[in-house]
Amino acid sequence: MKITFLFFCLIIITPFGFSQPNQVDAKHIKTIVFEPARANSYVPIIKLGEKLKLRFDDLNADEHYYSYKIEHCTLNWSISDLSASEFINGYAEDRIRDYENSFNTLQPYTNYSLTIPNDATKILISGNYMLSVLNEDEQVVFKRGFVVYEPKVTVGVAIYKSRDISTINTKQSVEFTINHPNLRINNPREEIMPVILQNNNWQTANTGLKPQFYRGRKLLYKYNKETSFWGGNEFLYFDSKDIRSSTLNIARAELGNELYHTYLYTNEERIGFPYTLFPDVNGNFIVRMLNGKNSNTDADYSWVYFSLKSYESLEEKDIYISGNFNNWKLNETNKLHYNSATNLYETRMLLKQGFYNYQYVTKTKNGTISNHDIDGSFYQTENDYTVLIYYKQYGHRYTQVIGVGFGNSEKINN
Repeated sequence: MKITFLFFCLIIITPFGFSQPNQVDAKHIKTIVFEPARANSYVPIIKLGEKLKLRFDDLNADEHYYSYKIEHCTLNWSISDLSASEFINGYAEDRIRDYENSFNTLQPYTNYSLTIPNDATKILISGNYMLSVLNEDEQVVFKRGFVVYEPKVTVGVAIYKSRDISTINTKQSVEFTINHPNLRINNPREEIMPVILQNNNWQTANTGLKPQFYRGRKLLYKYNKETSFWGGNEFLYFDSKDIRSSTLNIARAELGNELYHTYLYTNEERIGFPYTLFPDVNGNFIVRMLNGKNSNTDADYSWVYFSLKSYESLEEKDIYISGNFNNWKLNETNKLHYNSATNLYETRMLLKQGFYNYQYVTKTKNGTISNHDIDGSFYQTENDYTVLIYYKQYGHRYTQVIGVGFGNSEKINN
Protein backbone atom coordinates (compact mmCIF):
# COMPACT_ATOMS: atom_id res chain seq x y z
CA MET A 1 0.00 0.00 0.00
CA LYS A 2 1.41 3.35 -1.03
CA ILE A 3 1.15 6.09 1.57
CA THR A 4 1.36 9.77 0.66
CA PHE A 5 2.34 12.21 3.38
CA LEU A 6 0.97 15.72 3.34
CA PHE A 7 2.14 18.42 5.73
CA PHE A 8 1.44 22.11 6.06
CA CYS A 9 4.11 24.46 7.36
CA LEU A 10 3.95 27.97 8.76
CA ILE A 11 6.68 30.15 7.29
CA ILE A 12 8.15 33.60 7.21
CA ILE A 13 8.55 35.18 3.78
CA THR A 14 11.33 37.55 2.81
CA PRO A 15 10.25 38.90 -0.59
CA PHE A 16 12.43 41.05 -2.82
CA GLY A 17 15.57 42.93 -1.80
CA PHE A 18 17.86 40.18 -3.17
CA SER A 19 19.95 41.27 -6.12
CA GLN A 20 23.33 41.30 -7.77
CA PRO A 21 25.82 44.08 -6.89
CA ASN A 22 24.77 47.43 -8.32
CA GLN A 23 28.14 48.52 -9.68
CA VAL A 24 28.10 51.22 -12.37
CA ASP A 25 29.80 50.25 -15.62
CA ALA A 26 32.72 52.38 -16.82
CA LYS A 27 31.49 55.20 -19.08
CA HIS A 28 33.54 54.09 -22.09
CA ILE A 29 32.16 50.52 -21.93
CA LYS A 30 28.93 50.04 -23.88
CA THR A 31 26.60 47.34 -25.20
CA ILE A 32 27.45 44.48 -22.87
CA VAL A 33 25.86 41.30 -24.22
CA PHE A 34 26.15 38.30 -21.91
CA GLU A 35 24.06 35.33 -22.93
CA PRO A 36 24.13 31.57 -23.59
CA ALA A 37 25.69 30.40 -26.85
CA ARG A 38 22.44 28.70 -27.90
CA ALA A 39 20.00 30.56 -30.15
CA ASN A 40 17.17 32.73 -28.81
CA SER A 41 18.55 32.86 -25.27
CA TYR A 42 19.25 36.18 -23.60
CA VAL A 43 19.81 35.36 -19.93
CA PRO A 44 23.12 34.12 -18.44
CA ILE A 45 21.72 30.95 -16.87
CA ILE A 46 23.36 27.78 -18.19
CA LYS A 47 23.58 24.09 -17.42
CA LEU A 48 27.00 22.91 -16.25
CA GLY A 49 29.07 22.29 -19.38
CA GLU A 50 27.19 24.73 -21.61
CA LYS A 51 28.78 27.94 -22.91
CA LEU A 52 28.22 31.64 -22.33
CA LYS A 53 29.23 34.39 -24.73
CA LEU A 54 30.29 37.86 -23.64
CA ARG A 55 30.61 40.84 -26.00
CA PHE A 56 31.21 44.48 -25.19
CA ASP A 57 32.42 47.68 -26.85
CA ASP A 58 35.17 50.03 -25.70
CA LEU A 59 34.52 53.51 -27.10
CA ASN A 60 38.16 54.47 -26.56
CA ALA A 61 38.88 52.20 -29.54
CA ASP A 62 42.51 51.72 -28.55
CA GLU A 63 42.72 47.91 -28.51
CA HIS A 64 43.10 48.06 -24.77
CA TYR A 65 44.40 45.16 -22.68
CA TYR A 66 41.49 43.58 -20.78
CA SER A 67 41.38 40.49 -18.60
CA TYR A 68 38.56 38.60 -16.93
CA LYS A 69 38.18 37.16 -13.46
CA ILE A 70 35.62 34.57 -12.33
CA GLU A 71 34.58 34.27 -8.70
CA HIS A 72 32.20 31.81 -7.06
CA CYS A 73 29.43 33.49 -5.04
CA THR A 74 27.05 32.69 -2.23
CA LEU A 75 23.28 32.74 -2.50
CA ASN A 76 23.18 36.50 -1.89
CA TRP A 77 25.98 37.23 -4.43
CA SER A 78 28.80 37.86 -1.98
CA ILE A 79 32.10 36.14 -2.80
CA SER A 80 32.26 32.59 -1.37
CA ASP A 81 35.13 31.11 0.64
CA LEU A 82 36.06 28.57 -2.03
CA SER A 83 39.51 28.70 -3.57
CA ALA A 84 39.69 28.99 -7.36
CA SER A 85 40.90 25.39 -7.72
CA GLU A 86 37.66 24.16 -6.14
CA PHE A 87 35.40 25.63 -8.83
CA ILE A 88 37.69 26.19 -11.84
CA ASN A 89 39.78 23.75 -13.85
CA GLY A 90 42.47 25.95 -15.33
CA TYR A 91 42.65 29.69 -14.74
CA ALA A 92 40.08 31.84 -12.94
CA GLU A 93 41.83 34.90 -14.46
CA ASP A 94 43.05 35.29 -18.01
CA ARG A 95 43.39 37.79 -20.83
CA ILE A 96 40.60 38.56 -23.32
CA ARG A 97 42.28 37.88 -26.64
CA ASP A 98 39.49 38.23 -29.20
CA TYR A 99 38.74 41.76 -30.38
CA GLU A 100 37.99 43.70 -33.55
CA ASN A 101 37.82 47.39 -34.36
CA SER A 102 34.63 48.92 -35.72
CA PHE A 103 34.34 49.39 -39.45
CA ASN A 104 32.96 52.47 -41.22
CA THR A 105 31.22 53.88 -38.12
CA LEU A 106 31.01 57.49 -36.94
CA GLN A 107 31.62 56.29 -33.40
CA PRO A 108 34.87 54.31 -33.33
CA TYR A 109 35.04 51.39 -30.88
CA THR A 110 36.74 48.08 -30.25
CA ASN A 111 34.47 45.06 -29.87
CA TYR A 112 35.72 42.39 -27.46
CA SER A 113 34.42 38.83 -27.18
CA LEU A 114 34.88 35.98 -24.73
CA THR A 115 33.45 32.46 -24.42
CA ILE A 116 33.13 30.70 -21.07
CA PRO A 117 34.07 27.94 -20.51
CA ASN A 118 37.09 27.91 -22.83
CA ASP A 119 40.40 26.05 -23.18
CA ALA A 120 41.91 27.97 -20.24
CA THR A 121 38.86 28.10 -17.96
CA LYS A 122 36.41 25.31 -17.20
CA ILE A 123 33.75 25.53 -14.49
CA LEU A 124 33.52 22.53 -12.19
CA ILE A 125 30.50 23.13 -9.94
CA SER A 126 27.11 24.80 -10.01
CA GLY A 127 26.22 28.05 -8.25
CA ASN A 128 26.25 31.81 -8.61
CA TYR A 129 29.28 33.32 -10.32
CA MET A 130 30.57 36.83 -10.80
CA LEU A 131 32.49 37.74 -13.95
CA SER A 132 34.64 40.86 -13.65
CA VAL A 133 36.41 42.54 -16.57
CA LEU A 134 39.54 44.44 -15.56
CA ASN A 135 41.81 46.89 -17.36
CA GLU A 136 45.60 46.75 -17.38
CA ASP A 137 45.71 48.57 -14.04
CA GLU A 138 43.64 45.78 -12.46
CA GLN A 139 40.65 48.12 -12.12
CA VAL A 140 37.21 46.61 -12.64
CA VAL A 141 35.40 48.24 -15.57
CA PHE A 142 32.22 46.17 -15.23
CA LYS A 143 30.77 43.08 -13.56
CA ARG A 144 28.09 40.62 -14.59
CA GLY A 145 26.62 37.75 -12.62
CA PHE A 146 25.69 34.38 -14.10
CA VAL A 147 24.20 31.13 -12.83
CA VAL A 148 25.36 27.58 -13.52
CA TYR A 149 22.99 24.73 -12.60
CA GLU A 150 23.00 20.95 -12.53
CA PRO A 151 19.63 19.30 -13.34
CA LYS A 152 19.32 17.19 -10.20
CA VAL A 153 15.62 18.09 -9.74
CA THR A 154 12.81 19.09 -12.08
CA VAL A 155 10.72 22.19 -11.48
CA GLY A 156 7.14 22.63 -12.63
CA VAL A 157 5.95 26.25 -12.83
CA ALA A 158 2.41 27.62 -13.28
CA ILE A 159 1.22 31.24 -13.33
CA TYR A 160 -2.09 32.27 -11.75
CA LYS A 161 -4.16 35.36 -11.29
CA SER A 162 -4.00 36.80 -7.82
CA ARG A 163 -6.58 35.40 -5.39
CA ASP A 164 -6.60 38.69 -3.51
CA ILE A 165 -9.71 40.53 -4.72
CA SER A 166 -7.92 43.89 -4.41
CA THR A 167 -5.19 42.84 -6.90
CA ILE A 168 -6.99 40.22 -8.97
CA ASN A 169 -6.71 42.35 -12.13
CA THR A 170 -3.20 43.68 -11.53
CA LYS A 171 -0.99 40.91 -10.14
CA GLN A 172 0.32 37.52 -11.25
CA SER A 173 1.25 34.74 -8.86
CA VAL A 174 3.80 31.94 -9.31
CA GLU A 175 3.18 28.40 -8.04
CA PHE A 176 5.77 25.69 -8.47
CA THR A 177 6.66 22.11 -7.55
CA ILE A 178 10.10 20.60 -7.01
CA ASN A 179 10.39 16.92 -7.96
CA HIS A 180 13.46 15.16 -6.50
CA PRO A 181 13.07 11.40 -7.07
CA ASN A 182 16.82 10.76 -7.13
CA LEU A 183 17.98 13.30 -4.56
CA ARG A 184 17.60 12.84 -0.82
CA ILE A 185 16.87 16.14 0.91
CA ASN A 186 17.07 15.80 4.68
CA ASN A 187 15.75 19.21 5.71
CA PRO A 188 13.96 20.99 2.83
CA ARG A 189 12.99 24.01 4.95
CA GLU A 190 16.63 24.85 5.59
CA GLU A 191 18.47 23.29 2.67
CA ILE A 192 16.24 24.35 -0.26
CA MET A 193 16.15 28.05 -1.21
CA PRO A 194 14.10 28.97 -4.29
CA VAL A 195 14.49 32.30 -6.09
CA ILE A 196 11.79 33.61 -8.44
CA LEU A 197 12.64 36.12 -11.19
CA GLN A 198 10.21 38.10 -13.32
CA ASN A 199 11.68 38.70 -16.79
CA ASN A 200 15.04 37.70 -15.28
CA ASN A 201 15.30 40.96 -13.37
CA TRP A 202 17.31 40.45 -10.18
CA GLN A 203 16.22 43.85 -8.86
CA THR A 204 12.82 42.36 -7.95
CA ALA A 205 13.81 38.77 -7.09
CA ASN A 206 11.53 36.93 -4.65
CA THR A 207 13.31 34.84 -2.01
CA GLY A 208 12.81 33.31 1.44
CA LEU A 209 10.13 30.78 0.49
CA LYS A 210 9.71 27.55 2.45
CA PRO A 211 7.85 24.49 1.12
CA GLN A 212 4.20 24.44 2.16
CA PHE A 213 3.60 20.77 1.50
CA TYR A 214 5.65 17.58 1.31
CA ARG A 215 4.18 14.89 -0.91
CA GLY A 216 6.45 11.91 -1.33
CA ARG A 217 9.43 13.12 -3.34
CA LYS A 218 7.77 16.42 -4.13
CA LEU A 219 7.98 19.84 -2.51
CA LEU A 220 4.94 22.02 -3.20
CA TYR A 221 4.92 25.82 -3.14
CA LYS A 222 1.27 26.80 -3.54
CA TYR A 223 1.54 30.39 -2.38
CA ASN A 224 -0.37 33.21 -3.98
CA LYS A 225 0.09 36.49 -2.18
CA GLU A 226 3.67 35.75 -1.11
CA THR A 227 4.77 34.87 -4.67
CA SER A 228 2.81 37.56 -6.47
CA PHE A 229 4.34 40.11 -8.84
CA TRP A 230 2.80 43.21 -10.34
CA GLY A 231 1.99 42.24 -13.91
CA GLY A 232 3.08 45.61 -15.20
CA ASN A 233 2.47 46.43 -18.85
CA GLU A 234 3.96 45.27 -22.12
CA PHE A 235 7.39 46.75 -22.80
CA LEU A 236 7.81 49.71 -25.10
CA TYR A 237 10.25 49.36 -27.96
CA PHE A 238 12.13 51.00 -30.79
CA ASP A 239 14.21 49.65 -33.68
CA SER A 240 17.19 51.66 -34.93
CA LYS A 241 18.53 49.10 -37.40
CA ASP A 242 18.31 51.84 -40.07
CA ILE A 243 20.01 54.66 -38.23
CA ARG A 244 19.09 57.32 -40.81
CA SER A 245 15.34 56.77 -40.94
CA SER A 246 12.29 57.30 -38.79
CA THR A 247 10.20 54.23 -37.99
CA LEU A 248 7.05 53.32 -36.08
CA ASN A 249 8.38 54.61 -32.74
CA ILE A 250 11.17 56.90 -33.96
CA ALA A 251 9.95 60.40 -34.80
CA ARG A 252 13.08 61.52 -36.60
CA ALA A 253 16.80 60.86 -37.01
CA GLU A 254 19.33 63.63 -37.57
CA LEU A 255 23.06 63.68 -38.22
CA GLY A 256 24.75 65.94 -35.69
CA ASN A 257 28.30 67.22 -35.62
CA GLU A 258 29.70 63.79 -34.81
CA LEU A 259 26.94 61.20 -34.37
CA TYR A 260 23.34 60.55 -35.33
CA HIS A 261 20.58 61.68 -32.99
CA THR A 262 17.52 59.42 -32.70
CA TYR A 263 14.39 61.11 -31.31
CA LEU A 264 11.67 58.76 -30.09
CA TYR A 265 8.03 59.79 -30.02
CA THR A 266 7.00 61.06 -26.60
CA ASN A 267 5.57 58.28 -24.46
CA GLU A 268 2.45 58.99 -22.45
CA GLU A 269 1.66 57.20 -19.23
CA ARG A 270 -0.62 54.19 -19.68
CA ILE A 271 -1.92 53.92 -16.14
CA GLY A 272 -5.70 54.22 -16.11
CA PHE A 273 -6.05 53.03 -19.70
CA PRO A 274 -7.28 49.56 -20.76
CA TYR A 275 -4.72 46.84 -21.39
CA THR A 276 -3.53 46.61 -24.98
CA LEU A 277 -1.45 43.75 -26.35
CA PHE A 278 1.94 44.78 -27.74
CA PRO A 279 4.11 41.72 -28.51
CA ASP A 280 7.53 42.19 -26.93
CA VAL A 281 10.69 40.32 -25.93
CA ASN A 282 10.24 40.99 -22.21
CA GLY A 283 12.90 43.64 -21.78
CA ASN A 284 15.63 42.14 -23.93
CA PHE A 285 17.52 43.72 -26.81
CA ILE A 286 19.26 42.59 -30.00
CA VAL A 287 22.11 44.42 -31.73
CA ARG A 288 21.34 44.54 -35.43
CA MET A 289 21.60 46.76 -38.50
CA LEU A 290 20.03 46.93 -41.94
CA ASN A 291 23.18 47.51 -43.99
CA GLY A 292 26.27 45.61 -42.93
CA LYS A 293 27.68 42.11 -42.65
CA ASN A 294 28.67 42.01 -38.98
CA SER A 295 26.52 43.87 -36.44
CA ASN A 296 29.20 43.49 -33.78
CA THR A 297 31.60 45.79 -35.63
CA ASP A 298 29.52 47.48 -38.35
CA ALA A 299 26.63 48.80 -36.24
CA ASP A 300 26.97 52.46 -35.26
CA TYR A 301 25.99 54.41 -32.15
CA SER A 302 23.48 57.24 -31.84
CA TRP A 303 22.16 59.45 -29.09
CA VAL A 304 18.64 58.18 -28.37
CA TYR A 305 16.27 60.76 -26.84
CA PHE A 306 13.50 59.56 -24.51
CA SER A 307 10.62 61.73 -23.29
CA LEU A 308 7.69 60.94 -21.03
CA LYS A 309 4.47 62.82 -20.41
CA SER A 310 3.18 61.96 -16.96
CA TYR A 311 0.27 63.35 -14.97
CA GLU A 312 1.04 61.43 -11.80
CA SER A 313 2.47 63.03 -8.67
CA LEU A 314 6.06 61.75 -8.69
CA GLU A 315 7.73 64.32 -6.46
CA GLU A 316 9.05 61.73 -4.01
CA LYS A 317 10.13 59.28 -6.71
CA ASP A 318 12.81 59.09 -9.38
CA ILE A 319 11.98 57.80 -12.88
CA TYR A 320 14.30 55.51 -14.82
CA ILE A 321 14.39 53.71 -18.16
CA SER A 322 14.91 50.03 -17.46
CA GLY A 323 15.67 46.92 -19.48
CA ASN A 324 18.23 44.22 -20.12
CA PHE A 325 20.24 46.67 -22.24
CA ASN A 326 21.50 48.27 -19.00
CA ASN A 327 21.30 45.09 -16.88
CA TRP A 328 18.14 46.45 -15.21
CA LYS A 329 20.26 48.82 -13.12
CA LEU A 330 18.87 52.18 -12.00
CA ASN A 331 21.47 54.95 -11.92
CA GLU A 332 22.26 58.37 -13.36
CA THR A 333 22.93 57.01 -16.85
CA ASN A 334 19.25 56.07 -17.33
CA LYS A 335 17.50 58.52 -15.00
CA LEU A 336 14.95 60.98 -16.41
CA HIS A 337 14.87 64.64 -15.42
CA TYR A 338 11.92 66.99 -15.53
CA ASN A 339 12.11 69.75 -18.16
CA SER A 340 9.90 72.66 -17.11
CA ALA A 341 10.06 74.16 -20.60
CA THR A 342 8.46 71.11 -22.23
CA ASN A 343 6.63 69.71 -19.16
CA LEU A 344 8.23 66.36 -19.94
CA TYR A 345 10.58 63.95 -18.22
CA GLU A 346 13.57 63.60 -20.52
CA THR A 347 16.95 61.94 -20.96
CA ARG A 348 19.24 60.68 -23.69
CA MET A 349 21.38 57.56 -23.90
CA LEU A 350 24.16 56.52 -26.25
CA LEU A 351 23.00 53.20 -27.72
CA LYS A 352 24.17 50.89 -30.47
CA GLN A 353 21.89 50.15 -33.40
CA GLY A 354 19.36 47.45 -32.67
CA PHE A 355 15.95 46.42 -31.36
CA TYR A 356 15.34 47.52 -27.78
CA ASN A 357 12.64 46.81 -25.22
CA TYR A 358 12.35 49.29 -22.36
CA GLN A 359 9.99 50.37 -19.61
CA TYR A 360 9.61 53.29 -17.21
CA VAL A 361 10.05 52.41 -13.55
CA THR A 362 10.03 54.51 -10.41
CA LYS A 363 12.15 54.26 -7.30
CA THR A 364 11.37 55.81 -3.93
CA LYS A 365 13.93 57.26 -1.54
CA ASN A 366 13.87 54.04 0.49
CA GLY A 367 14.63 51.93 -2.60
CA THR A 368 11.16 50.58 -3.49
CA ILE A 369 10.98 49.89 -7.25
CA SER A 370 7.68 50.02 -9.15
CA ASN A 371 6.98 48.95 -12.74
CA HIS A 372 3.36 50.14 -12.58
CA ASP A 373 3.39 53.78 -11.42
CA ILE A 374 3.73 55.01 -15.01
CA ASP A 375 2.23 52.30 -17.20
CA GLY A 376 -0.19 50.55 -14.88
CA SER A 377 -0.41 46.84 -14.12
CA PHE A 378 -2.54 44.13 -15.73
CA TYR A 379 -2.90 40.42 -15.08
CA GLN A 380 -3.00 39.87 -18.87
CA THR A 381 0.56 41.17 -19.38
CA GLU A 382 2.86 38.54 -20.88
CA ASN A 383 5.86 37.99 -18.58
CA ASP A 384 8.57 35.35 -18.26
CA TYR A 385 9.14 33.74 -14.86
CA THR A 386 12.21 31.75 -13.83
CA VAL A 387 12.45 29.64 -10.67
CA LEU A 388 15.99 28.79 -9.57
CA ILE A 389 16.45 26.08 -6.92
CA TYR A 390 19.41 26.63 -4.60
CA TYR A 391 20.54 23.79 -2.34
CA LYS A 392 23.00 23.92 0.55
CA GLN A 393 23.30 20.56 2.23
CA TYR A 394 24.06 20.65 5.94
CA GLY A 395 27.83 20.79 6.46
CA HIS A 396 28.65 21.70 2.84
CA ARG A 397 30.78 24.77 2.10
CA TYR A 398 28.88 26.18 -0.87
CA THR A 399 25.40 26.57 -2.30
CA GLN A 400 24.54 24.51 -5.37
CA VAL A 401 21.93 25.27 -8.03
CA ILE A 402 20.17 21.96 -8.65
CA GLY A 403 17.36 22.91 -11.00
CA VAL A 404 15.55 25.61 -12.91
CA GLY A 405 11.97 25.97 -14.07
CA PHE A 406 10.33 28.36 -16.51
CA GLY A 407 6.82 29.74 -16.81
CA ASN A 408 5.05 32.36 -18.90
CA SER A 409 1.91 34.29 -18.07
CA GLU A 410 0.59 34.03 -21.62
CA LYS A 411 -1.11 30.88 -20.32
CA ILE A 412 -2.43 32.22 -17.02
CA ASN A 413 -4.66 30.18 -14.73
CA ASN A 414 -7.66 31.52 -12.86
